Amino acid sequence: MATSGIELSLSPGSELPAVSVILPVLNEESHLASAVRSILSQNYQGDIQVILALGPSKDKTDQIAQGLVSSDSRISIVRNPSGRTASGLNLAINKSTNPVIVRVDAHSELQNNYISLAIEVMKSTGAVNVGGIMGAKGTSKFERSVAAAMRSPLGVGASRFHTGGESGYVDTVYLGVFIRAAVVAVGGFDERFIRAQDWELNYRLRQAGGKIFFDPRLHVTYRPRSTFKALAKQYFEYGRWRRVVSRRHQGTINYRYLAPPLSLIGTVLSIFCALIFSPIFIVPAAIYGVFLLVASMITGKGITEKLLLPIVLFTMQMSWGLGFLTSPKTLAPAKG
Repeated sequence: MATSGIELSLSPGSELPAVSVILPVLNEESHLASAVRSILSQNYQGDIQVILALGPSKDKTDQIAQGLVSSDSRISIVRNPSGRTASGLNLAINKSTNPVIVRVDAHSELQNNYISLAIEVMKSTGAVNVGGIMGAKGTSKFERSVAAAMRSPLGVGASRFHTGGESGYVDTVYLGVFIRAAVVAVGGFDERFIRAQDWELNYRLRQAGGKIFFDPRLHVTYRPRSTFKALAKQYFEYGRWRRVVSRRHQGTINYRYLAPPLSLIGTVLSIFCALIFSPIFIVPAAIYGVFLLVASMITGKGITEKLLLPIVLFTMQMSWGLGFLTSPKTLAPAKG
């Protein structure tokens, strides 16, 4: 992948590039400081710049961010008035000055060698974006149950960045470490996308000839949502925006994405027909219920997780399915 003579890959023998770590931040008072500490404690020997794209938070995020800036000259702030992730990422990229961009979420934490290992992988694979495991890890009983569901192929599908697997070239990765010039060459993140902006950007990078590489040695600790309401909202948005991507880029839909909406339709029809016509029609809904129970027994590690997981899995799958089915065509209208 080459554009106008710009170097869009790292050669194996090149020096360690300076990196810009970018974080879109909104209402993250509980996790922001930990996320930034995990960046500043990296064992990477190259220069590191940290850019916080601050949205209009309603908690103490801004005060925490200002304190972080005062404590370390490597940290700076760019204001993101819309609070939207894609616009914050683009603002941070525009402010960045280094050839490699490391995307981090404010509710995640990097392993100590994340950046150094990512650069090593980029040099050896020629990829324009590399990423690894989205290591969901909760603190409360509910969060731990959500984390277990996220790590299981029975919960959100068999994406390698959720469940692990062999390293290799893939369609998309969690977060990502990018060649800045490659991102700029394809126009950056599409700011019409509230969710799924990572998948959409990686699609355009691949269409332009770039390679996306997954390596399970790269690990990011992700903090799950802490309530059923927040979890349902998150997965509803995932579903509706994944539908937008499938409409925008024909042929990109994966069969596993159809499982939640089909499960929702089948369950609703089963219950409706059982109530109106005959109890025999409850069989499909009952089978789905048994699936949830069996999946919870397999996935859960303790009695609390096993009890919470049927509701967690149901919430994730049905919310995703409802979002996918109700996603309006007016979302992310075509440019121009």
